[in-house]
Amino acid sequence: MSKNIEYFYTHASPWTYLGSVRIHEIAKAAGATITYRPVNLGNIFPISGGLPLGKRAVQRKRYRMFELKRWRDHLGVEITLEPAFFPVDDTNANLMVIAADKQGLDTGKLSNALLRAVWVEEKNLADEDTVIAVANAKGMDGAALLAAAKSDDIAKIYEAYTQEGIDRQVFGAPTYIVDDEPFWGQDRLDFVERAVNRV
Repeated sequence: MSKNIEYFYTHASPWTYLGSVRIHEIAKAAGATITYRPVNLGNIFPISGGLPLGKRAVQRKRYRMFELKRWRDHLGVEITLEPAFFPVDDTNANLMVIAADKQGLDTGKLSNALLRAVWVEEKNLADEDTVIAVANAKGMDGAALLAAAKSDDIAKIYEAYTQEGIDRQVFGAPTYIVDDEPFWGQDRLDFVERAVNRV
């Protein structure tokens, strides 16, 4: 029986971006499925003790940059460490991914393109024309997808996913859950790989 990876994340996270290709490679190799759960970290942080980047101590911000550089070099992944549009409101991106998922579209392809847009191409995910263009480039109807994303139904699902994250004790992005075991951060993907290949 194939495993499932519950994937709680946000497009405004460089760590999500760094692991975004690899999580899909791991799932494909293992024959595992991915359940996409874009969440609102702004609602999760106050409950879990987390802080948005701007409110963190200078020591933590400095160390974060060292870690981003280390992982960029270790993985050989292209990333803009300080993109022009960051911090960014990624609500539209999160909602569009949910809408795409509910329509049976290639959720992973869209999500990874949106992550690349902010972390490599320095595009503004808060801009509607930008997220429409990203979806269009992946063969989707971006305008229709954004319209669907703005519906009350999708907004309620987004709230439900965020609440699910809170209930499952998610506190940061990305968090992967396999067999009810959480793995926080793209640096835990080796353990995720082992988990999805367990008999």
